Amino acid sequence: QVQLVESGGGLVQPGGSLTLSCAVSGSSHRFYYMGWYRQFPGKQRELVATVTSGGTTDIRNSGEGRFTISRDNAKNTLSLQMNSLKPEDTAVYYCNARTRGSTWDPNYLELWGQGTLVTVSS
Repeated sequence: QVQLVESGGGLVQPGGSLTLSCAVSGSSHRFYYMGWYRQFPGKQRELVATVTSGGTTDIRNSGEGRFTISRDNAKNTLSLQMNSLKPEDTAVYYCNARTRGSTWDPNYLELWGQGTLVTVSS
């Protein structure tokens, strides 16, 4: 079965760095959008950054100047480089992949990773 396999979460001190990785397992399909979301306890999941299969990136304000998203289409992997981490970055981070198009399209596919916890604390 097609899955998104995440890695790279952990504990880091404020100002430190982490790199999250996500690999598409079980499929050679190159999803149009791949990205990262995060979820704080008791809050809804929020977008962190996305990158298209063509390399167009979108980093939300919360990560601007600190986060870099990239993908390797040959390996079908996704990465999020996070620098200058802050305690408020503490959350569960989820890898996401979805096809281009409408959600009511029968060909529409969206996948979520299981989530990886990032804790920024002294």
